[in-house]
Amino acid sequence: MTPITEVEGRRLALSNLDKVLYADSGFTKGEVLHYYATAAGALLPHLRDRPVSFLRFPDGPDGQRFFAKNVPPGTPTWVRTAEVRRSDGVSRQIVVQDLATLMWAANLVTEFHTPQWRTDAPGLADRLVLDLDPGPPASVVEACEAALWLRERLVADGFAVYVKTSGSKGLHLLASLRPTPSEDVTAYAKGLAVAAEQALPRLVVHRMTRALRPGKVFVDFSQNAAAKTTATPYTLRARAEPTVSTPVTWAEVEACRERRDPGLLVFLATDVGARLERYGDLLGPLLDPERGGVLPPPG
Repeated sequence: MTPITEVEGRRLALSNLDKVLYADSGFTKGEVLHYYATAAGALLPHLRDRPVSFLRFPDGPDGQRFFAKNVPPGTPTWVRTAEVRRSDGVSRQIVVQDLATLMWAANLVTEFHTPQWRTDAPGLADRLVLDLDPGPPASVVEACEAALWLRERLVADGFAVYVKTSGSKGLHLLASLRPTPSEDVTAYAKGLAVAAEQALPRLVVHRMTRALRPGKVFVDFSQNAAAKTTATPYTLRARAEPTVSTPVTWAEVEACRERRDPGLLVFLATDVGARLERYGDLLGPLLDPERGGVLPPPG
């Protein structure tokens, strides 16, 4: 019998709580839901007012994985949705505004991915993101070196820069923007990626071509496009272990580079609570529109 739980006055059927999703560690679906409940205070502000794309893995990371953007059948009527224009027409997507919606969505077993714009201003980015993806044998250590160079460039352009692990192999750099057309942000981010490759040719590549990427860090600027999304801060990832896309300090990035230890920037769901107690939300400043930066003039 599926247990019924009440969350903020909403009745939720939370199913298969004992099901092991992460086989290597025995991490269960119930533990996934517990993680999201405890991280909600930090996660929800980064989800709020952004249409969510789900990367679902209902049988764990070793099972089927699939992206889902449309509102799934059986969605409760109280879950907020928003109209989103795509290249193939108009659709509706989930917007996670509160704890009840978060727990309902987490029960689907999913990663959360969001765009750099909000539903009230589609195509106007309020965040810039650079996804640093190391190609083996490179690791997050090399991504740290690239991140520190890019941070200097962004700071020189007037931005405060924040960083989180991807929860997979690399890092995400983020900066707050005053609402700016996504195509302009993408062009600026591409310029940064090209400059990084020119300055660090043995370390960085800005093109997605697979043949160019072994041993280098791919600086993916394309996630600034209006149609693209990025793993939301604090989302669990569909990896062998229950890793989380976790905000980190720049001191931690420097330590990983200096000690050349990728394990320093791997964080599991069980690590996040203590980090939130110690640091709070390291990405909190991104939520303040008054901190938004302005792109420098082209050229």
